[in-house]
Amino acid sequence: MATIFTRIAKGEIPSYKVAESADYYAFLDISPLAKGHTLVIPKHVEDDYIFSLEDEVYLGLCAFAKDVAAALKAAVPCRRVGVAVLGMEVPHTHIHLVPLQTEGDLDFRKVKPQISREEMAETAAAILAEYEKLHK
Repeated sequence: MATIFTRIAKGEIPSYKVAESADYYAFLDISPLAKGHTLVIPKHVEDDYIFSLEDEVYLGLCAFAKDVAAALKAAVPCRRVGVAVLGMEVPHTHIHLVPLQTEGDLDFRKVKPQISREEMAETAAAILAEYEKLHK
């Protein structure tokens, strides 16, 4: 059975897309730690543990996430883009990219900000525009 992330990448479930390639997909987390919190996934591999991925998929995912992080930092003012790989809540490898002002911003236990659908859509569009600039 396909994971929720596989269904998102296939367009069966709506998402706030920020980047896409033939093999990888990035979209805003609907329960973000901060404005711009992005999830990066492999599209065709449903392994739930990043270190079980084939080397080619793992390296491709990391390179794609690096480009998405650059676009995210350009679109959402922050000091850094933090990275977390937890993979406990959805059984599909995914990388969290979180805009940071402080290290405490990467605390998954903190109260999540309320971000409107309009702001989510605007943020996704801004990140996608920056990502596309990188790939012209």
